[in-house]
Amino acid sequence: MWRRPRLSRRLERARAAAASAARRAPGRRVAEAQRLAAAAARSAADRGSGGSRPPGCCSMRARRGLLRLPRRSLLAALFFFSLSSSLLYFVYVAPGIVNTYLFMMQAQGILIRDNVRTIGAQVYEQVLRSAYAKRNSSVNDSDYPLDLNHSETFLQTTTFLPEDFTYFANHTCPERLPSMKGPIDINMSEIGMDYIHELFSKDPTIKLGGHWKPSDCMPRWKVAILIPFRNRHEHLPVLFRHLIPMLQRQRLQFAFYVVEQVGTQPFNRAMLFNVGFQEAMKDLDWDCLIFHDVDHIPESDRNYYGCGQMPRHFATKLDKYMYLLPYTEFFGGVSGLTVEQFRKINGFPNAFWGWGGEDDDLWNRVQNAGYSVSRPEGDTGKYKSIPHHHRGEVQFLGRYALLRKSKERQGLDGLNNLNYFANITYDALYKNITVNLTPELAQPQSPEPVINCDLPWSCRGACPYT
Repeated sequence: MWRRPRLSRRLERARAAAASAARRAPGRRVAEAQRLAAAAARSAADRGSGGSRPPGCCSMRARRGLLRLPRRSLLAALFFFSLSSSLLYFVYVAPGIVNTYLFMMQAQGILIRDNVRTIGAQVYEQVLRSAYAKRNSSVNDSDYPLDLNHSETFLQTTTFLPEDFTYFANHTCPERLPSMKGPIDINMSEIGMDYIHELFSKDPTIKLGGHWKPSDCMPRWKVAILIPFRNRHEHLPVLFRHLIPMLQRQRLQFAFYVVEQVGTQPFNRAMLFNVGFQEAMKDLDWDCLIFHDVDHIPESDRNYYGCGQMPRHFATKLDKYMYLLPYTEFFGGVSGLTVEQFRKINGFPNAFWGWGGEDDDLWNRVQNAGYSVSRPEGDTGKYKSIPHHHRGEVQFLGRYALLRKSKERQGLDGLNNLNYFANITYDALYKNITVNLTPELAQPQSPEPVINCDLPWSCRGACPYT
């Protein structure tokens, strides 16, 4: 309740004291005394009213404080809104950079978790050993208890053939040849295609379109290397400089197919792979398909680019992810399937426009078809990424909705609804397939492509090659 009489008495006493001080103050000090008296009166009023003063009697300082608080909150809200908007825009226009850091954090978390598990298992084992040693006079590997609920992963030893091993032209090429030494000398310096053409023009065994097969043995696999491409002209020479000698040492029959997307639509990596598969199968009865990003350089020639009974993931340790597997279902970078496996899963999905999601959908398709994914052991799956000098593709924001219905879409979206118009040109080291992809291209039939042979140096075979 508001106690007006008591407050009025205090104000009257304060005013009387102020008037008395003003009368006692000489000359110039009257104004100052009046100011001090007024301040004393206001202070007395504030103390007297406490928290029960009526509306409208608040001091000016309190009212200014109340007005200042919403203004600060508004500025803070505007700051956080602009910051979050900037981050979202950066995620959308530069998803590769953002996801690199996210994958690094995720991979580091997995590594820490595995280390904690390993340390915990070692501590648990030591505790059991100590307890068992106290109970028995001695402990060794034979009398050690077997019910520890603890498993260990042992690396399989891979034996490569000796240097003096001989094989014959009518024999199938071995998988572990003595020419496969392991680490590759990586050179990331940028070079032009003219340099690469001159370098490999000295090898008469390389046919038109980069087609090569060994002459000293029968290749175990006929491999089509499919490379999705858009505005990465500085990356192709670096990839060929490392990949061609490696595949020759592995004694694989191979050819390169660069599938280039033109037009204004977002990049569709998965659909380009489907197009490359259809065009490659018109040239030769390939039995192994390698889906290879143009900016991934293998660090070991023992990463055998052949296929197997299960789909294979080659790029398991990328330098930009600190050589850690970002997550178990990661299936990007470089992967391989047989033609039979690829047809069984209905190829890649065609619905992923922009960055991200298509390799996760491929993983789901492989699992839905009853396959498991094999990976190289140890450091064999190490890769280096060529630095980018331009902004990557925009983020595909609808990928999570598609991934949730991956199983339902598998029989509807893929090789069976692919339609495209291709322009074919032949380079000395690869076959270039240029397409302008749009979402409306969903019919299963495609017209015959236009053939145009454009060779930078002398043509060694008919077009297309045999």
